[in-house]
Amino acid sequence: MIEEPAEIVDGELVLGDGQGVDALRRPGTLSPVAAQTVAVVGASVVAAAAVALVHRRRARRVARRRRRMLAPVLASRSFLIDVHVLGERK
Repeated sequence: MIEEPAEIVDGELVLGDGQGVDALRRPGTLSPVAAQTVAVVGASVVAAAAVALVHRRRARRVARRRRRMLAPVLASRSFLIDVHVLGERK
């Protein structure tokens, strides 16, 4: 078979009212870029919430296991300590 060369057409979209391609979108709808951005942000928020939930559950489980392994705490004291490193006096 002999293939014919493809026809090259040079043209542009022309609308009757002169508003351009934006006139093809319905009023009140998002542009495709904005819609994609909203979708990515929404998916990121859901993924971050899932990771935080998994991390929180695991931390609780580890803390519970650590409490069982350690001896009971009979007393606890807290001290405020300031450590200063001083140079030589002149």
